[in-house]
Order: sequence, then structure tokens, then C-alpha cells
Amino acid sequence: MCHFFNSSENRFIFKFSILVTILLLSLTVTFAQETDTIIPVKKSPEELLKNVVVNTFKGEGFNFFEDNFTGHWVGFDFGFNALMKEDYTGYDLKFMDNDLLLSYSFNLNLFQKSFGLQRNRNNLGVVTGIGFQMQDYRLKDTVTISKDENGVIQPQIFHLGDHQKSKLTMFSVMVPLLLEYQVPINNYKNRLYFSGGMYFAYRIGSYTKIKYRTDHSEKLKITGNYALNDFRYGIMFRTGYRWINLFAHYELTPLFEENLGPEMSPFTFGVTIVRF
Repeated sequence: MCHFFNSSENRFIFKFSILVTILLLSLTVTFAQETDTIIPVKKSPEELLKNVVVNTFKGEGFNFFEDNFTGHWVGFDFGFNALMKEDYTGYDLKFMDNDLLLSYSFNLNLFQKSFGLQRNRNNLGVVTGIGFQMQDYRLKDTVTISKDENGVIQPQIFHLGDHQKSKLTMFSVMVPLLLEYQVPINNYKNRLYFSGGMYFAYRIGSYTKIKYRTDHSEKLKITGNYALNDFRYGIMFRTGYRWINLFAHYELTPLFEENLGPEMSPFTFGVTIVRF
């Protein structure tokens, strides 16, 4: 060891090694202090954040906490009327054997109220509202209906001219009470929906109409209640996605009052032409 320090060259190498070691230790300590030390900033949060740009989401997406549940009731429906479970006990003629493709239903659903049933989502809820319904039942060309002296519905056969047509028309106010479930597809605005429940209707008018032709076109319109049930209720189902919307409802009350006409239950199905 002593011989090593006797040489001037060796002493230089030793001193240089010690200097490099001290320098490396100093750099290590400095780097550790810089990475581990928390330097307080004496500025307010408002001043620090004033230049930070926060992008606001403005798309047509889905917000679990702010978007409200909206059902599918308002719109204009067009459909066809059928008569189910027909029982003509006591009659000789099935006079309400209507032509399905010429028995139209028109529904104008103007008012709607939706109630969401979820706290952090909006795809399940209850839908109600008010709508107006017109139902046409196209009868056989030579048959209409009237009430006898006891108020019982009876068929009437007529021959007034050429090209005869006969129908029964009803006007009603309808109130639905539906449970609706929606399934988002592609984005949260376009949704497949299923709704079903009860509906309640009240008849506000009805008439029979006969159209025939002699020298010119003639119409014979007779207003009356025709022993039709004023208050009706039934089950309703609606489904759709975007511009394709279908509906169906089946009445649980018979068309005519008990013992005043043949037993039958109306069934209506169709499409929503326009959604409001």
C-alpha cells in the first residue's frame, strides 16, 4: 500500500477517484431531494385553474343522472278492427260479421305523462295520457242494425239501390296505463321499447251509415247508442324502434251491453304513422 502512494501518478489517480465518488454522491442526493420534495405553491385554486380547458360533452348521449324517462304514447295510430269470441245465441244471422280490411281504427294520442321508476337510469317507467279513438266496423252491404222496442239490437236488411255500403262507427276517449321498458341500441337516443298494460275508454258518440246509389250517391246516417257499452277497458301492447312502431289492444268488455246484443269482443291492431 505504501509503495502505491510513493508514485506521483498513483497518487493522482487516487485523488481523482475520490473526487469522482464525491461528485456522484452529491448528484444522487440532489436528484433524490428534487423528486421527493413537495414545494408549496402560494396561489389560489381559481388562479391555477383559470387556464385549464374543460371540454363539455354536448352530444346526444345518455346521462344517468339528468335525462328523464320518456314513454311512447303520443302520435297518430292507424289500424284494423276485428271482432273476437262471437256468440249469436238467439239470432238467426251473423250480422256483425265485419270486413277486417275495411274496418279501420284511427287513434289521435295528444297528451302524455311519463314517470321514471329508476333512480340512476331512465329506461323503465310508467306511461299514461289521453287519446281520441274512432272505430269503423264495415258490415255486410245489405245489413245494418237498430234497436227494437225492448232496446235489443236487431239486424235490418235493406235494398235501397246499387253499390250499397254499411258500417257502424264509434268515437271514444282513451286513457292508457302502461309499463314501458326501453333497450338502448347504438346510442342512447335510439331505443327499442316494449310497453304493456291496461287502457280505459269512454264512448262519446256512435252512428250507423248506409251509402247507396240511385240516380246519384246517397247517405243515410243515424246517430244512436245502439246498446254499445259506454265504459270499456282492456289490455294494450306497444312496441317499436325508430320509425317502426306497432300496437294492439284487446277489450275485456263486450261490444254490446249484456243481454242487449250478441256477445263479441273487439280486437284492434296496427301501426303508428306519426310520433309526436
